[in-house]
Amino acid sequence: MGLEEKLPNGVLLTSVEKAAGWARARSVWPATFGLACCAIELFQTGGPRHDLARFGMERASNTPRQADLMIVAGRLSQKMAPVLRQIYDQMSDPKWVISMGVCASSGGMFNNYAIVQGVDHIVPVDIYLPGCPPRPEMLMDSIVKLHDKIINMKLGKNRDRQITELENARLGLSPLQVISPGGSQL
Repeated sequence: MGLEEKLPNGVLLTSVEKAAGWARARSVWPATFGLACCAIELFQTGGPRHDLARFGMERASNTPRQADLMIVAGRLSQKMAPVLRQIYDQMSDPKWVISMGVCASSGGMFNNYAIVQGVDHIVPVDIYLPGCPPRPEMLMDSIVKLHDKIINMKLGKNRDRQITELENARLGLSPLQVISPGGSQL
């Protein structure tokens, strides 16, 4: 017999972190940063067929001070990198970044001096979205995964402790071993 059985109907039990996470996840305002062909798919996601408004994201922000999600869609040139960083710095905290497409994630087929080989060299990325270009359904799936991440995010000192624990767990992982079809290590 738990506490919830003794409470009257209509009483909701939750933690402040869960309530704040739920509210944050339902009010993410994106700042779109469309740089190439992935931007067409990004704009398609906001259209009537896919309707980003279902996720509380119908207000695409023209000013970074009112946005908390940056969707980088397409290849990032060296000249545009300082502008991207400036917009990211102007966004309100907490802020998140989705790297949309293979060009934004790793430079794609453009392995030259003019293209940044991954947006994560300029801003911290929360979700990597593969594809050339990724479909609107894939973007919506990454937004749902970001919502799960936001809901489960800790607050205050607990957040710092959670980040430290995750970093230590990642550092403790052993490197991947590649095994050839014959069974020997490469």
